[in-house]
Amino acid sequence: MSASPRGRAVGIIGTGRVGSVLAAALADAGHPVVTGRPDDITIIAVPDDALASVVAGLGPANVVAHTSGAYGLRVLEPAVARGARPLALHPAMTFTGRPEDLARLRKGISFGVTAPPDVRPLAEELVRELGGTPEWIADEHRALYHAALAHGANHLVTLVNDALDALRAAGVTRPEKVLDPLVHAALDNALRLGDAALTGPVSRGDAQTVAAHLAALPAGVRPAYRAMARRTAQRAVAAGRLTAAQAAPIEELT
Repeated sequence: MSASPRGRAVGIIGTGRVGSVLAAALADAGHPVVTGRPDDITIIAVPDDALASVVAGLGPANVVAHTSGAYGLRVLEPAVARGARPLALHPAMTFTGRPEDLARLRKGISFGVTAPPDVRPLAEELVRELGGTPEWIADEHRALYHAALAHGANHLVTLVNDALDALRAAGVTRPEKVLDPLVHAALDNALRLGDAALTGPVSRGDAQTVAAHLAALPAGVRPAYRAMARRTAQRAVAAGRLTAAQAAPIEELT
């Protein structure tokens, strides 16, 4: 197989947020985006629950890829049995369905890639044509890889929106303005400094403040706050920021 996919026709199955953006980016990179043919690269960009049924219905193809983060190569085995070469190609970014998705993709993101050795050169070139960087993920680690992204990004959206709602309930008229610099600084510090970025009452062992927070928060938010406070205390102890004795009152509250 040629190492370069440039100029190959690419078939996209799925015209949702991910498929539409990838189709536009691949067309910009010089690929005819067409209905799949036997010599095409076929990319399946459908929800995870639909992936297996789509693969089962595929006709012959040279390379069959999917964009799922959670699934690896095993889900493509029916296509492999028909002569296809498998590829898992997950863009590690959020897709909102808005025009800025394509611009964000072009800025350069990581792709979680799983491929057999003979497909790796093609996979790497395809990712680089999309402006990205391949991050090679072992097939058995796909679920862990995707869980990490979901925990760090999807749950962050829930966390921020819960915080915005609480600020509104506290009478803050522009909660986004208040939270924006705090969240951006916390994220930047966490990415650069790891657990050294921990601040706030839990990292200080201030159990009375944590108890006051739990009393004030809406009932629907308290379980998430308890879970995050408990995990923050555990990380603070592991990082040497708190002693086990200092963390114990917080763990009792959570």
